[in-house]
Amino acid sequence: MAAAATAVASHLFCCRKLAGCTVFITGASRGIGKAIALKAAKDGANIVIAAKTTQAHPKLPGTIYTAAEEIEAAGGKALPCIVDVRDEQQISNAVEKAVEKFGGSAEVDYLKTGIDVLVNNASAISLTNTLETPTKRVDLMMNVNTRGTYLTSKACIPHLKKSKIAHILNLSPPLNLNPLWFKQHCAYTIAKYGMSMCVLGMAEEFKGEIAVNALWPKTAIHTAAMDMLGGSGIESQCRKVDIIADAAYSILKKPKSFTGNFIIDENILKEEGIKDFDVYAIKPGAGTKLKEELQPPSKPPSGAVKETFRIVKASLSDDLVKATQAVYQFELSGKLKPTMAFMSGKLKIKGNMALAIKLEKLMSQMQAKL
Repeated sequence: MAAAATAVASHLFCCRKLAGCTVFITGASRGIGKAIALKAAKDGANIVIAAKTTQAHPKLPGTIYTAAEEIEAAGGKALPCIVDVRDEQQISNAVEKAVEKFGGSAEVDYLKTGIDVLVNNASAISLTNTLETPTKRVDLMMNVNTRGTYLTSKACIPHLKKSKIAHILNLSPPLNLNPLWFKQHCAYTIAKYGMSMCVLGMAEEFKGEIAVNALWPKTAIHTAAMDMLGGSGIESQCRKVDIIADAAYSILKKPKSFTGNFIIDENILKEEGIKDFDVYAIKPGAGTKLKEELQPPSKPPSGAVKETFRIVKASLSDDLVKATQAVYQFELSGKLKPTMAFMSGKLKIKGNMALAIKLEKLMSQMQAKL
């Protein structure tokens, strides 16, 4: 496994494409944003850490300052900036600081632009349906995801236009108008699709000047935020943030002509020649893909359904009920993971995605008994 990880790293880092470049990353104090920052830092890039966290959260470790220490230890230069992407002035201040600090620091003239790459990673999430999403949560998602991405892009574009690298990368999904992706978490999907629509519009608007693309994971990615959403144990169903960082690096290596694309992490890494994706799994060999895997139902042996429910009932306890606080309604046909069942509407849950993840964890605990 270690050899495979080394092979992936050496394959993707052979050209040091980002050496001396300035990469402005929102939400880079932890998780996916920090992973992308560390990847670029290994090339010798300048990283602007544009994030809110200045003091560690009990459940969300990491600040802009601890991220800066890690980036510099990895070989890059860091500029931690306090930025709430809802605040246009804070964005402008961070851009000005980046240009002032890094604009004249590059050894090569064409890199003396101040900003060469923008990664719009900052995002707010609430996987709740319409009636269970408070207005202030709707406003938060719209303002961070869509508006924040738009404003940060707008502030960076004048500097990006001067760069020969010139990339904007949004962490947002492919635009798919299938109602499946709206019905369970309409507000969140609208907010994330707003980021994707920025890709659609800006890629065309700045064609030939700036490459604008979107990147989205094929599977769940393990972060501290995912732990908060799904609880302890959810990581076994996820991949590491490294897969997003590697995919982002693959995109940023490409010329400006590579623009307007909605990229899935695994797909672009396959194009890079990566074949073993177990290297990215938190638990190699575990089922990490959140996709429908329906199979024709087979007729169960006599009494099997009754025995299954007997085992489930025996596994329940007052503490478990208090911790879960959910009512589940099942359609007993086919084979489908609870998380994907909820997203597709085949599992009705009074609550949100976190409850589906809790159910998935509960079912994995009972698997041995079944």
